Order: sequence, then structure tokens, then C-alpha cells
Amino acid sequence: MERRLYFLIGDLLSNVGVGALVGLAVALFVNGAWPVVLATIIGMHVGDLIALPVAFALSALFGAMELMLPVMLTGMIAGMLVGMWAAMMPLSGGSTAVLGGVVGLMVLVVTYALNAYVRAGGLTAKEPRAGC
Repeated sequence: MERRLYFLIGDLLSNVGVGALVGLAVALFVNGAWPVVLATIIGMHVGDLIALPVAFALSALFGAMELMLPVMLTGMIAGMLVGMWAAMMPLSGGSTAVLGGVVGLMVLVVTYALNAYVRAGGLTAKEPRAGC
């Protein structure tokens, strides 16, 4: 992952923006009449359908691989969470956008933390022990 400020701001804005957009989109048609499991699955797919073109469009500015993983994960998780929550209780448009944005921020933090862990040698191949 890129560490320059331009890319950090781009990652932050794209993830929070996609999360908010997905939250609004899922809340438009999922309501309390939906079964929770179906709303979660539909929310996941709606999140992916929204995140893919956004990630593709922004990948020229911020890097394809650095942007694709967190944005697609944000879309999927935000869609699932907002869909599940909207099926259980009514949500306003603002609250779904905030919820999606928070999901985007959390996905970005976890992605950067896991990347730092991998770069530090946390996931290296171990030598097989004799006799195993």
C-alpha cells in the first residue's frame, strides 16, 4: 500500500464515499418487511455492484491494486451491514450514509494494519519440521 499523503487521502475518501453511497443505495429498497438473510445477501451484491465501477474509475488516480481491495471490501461489508440493519429496524438516509462511511473507514484501517503486519514479516513461510 502506498504511504504518500496523496494516496492516503485518496484511499480515505474513496472508501468512506463508497461506504456512504452503498449505505444510501441499500436503504432505498430494503425495509423491515425483508427477511434479514435475504436483505444481507442483496446488500452485499448491491455493494459490489456500486463499488466495482467506482474502484475502476478511481484506480487510474490512486492505483488499481491499492484501491480495489479496500473499496470492494467496503462495498460488500457496508451493503451487508446496512441491509441487515434496515431489515430489522427503520433507518434514515443520513444514518445509513454514516454507517456505510464508518464501515469504509474501519475497512481501510484494518487493511493498512494487515499490510503493515505482512510487511513486518508476520506472514512468512515457515520451514517444515522433520518428521511431520
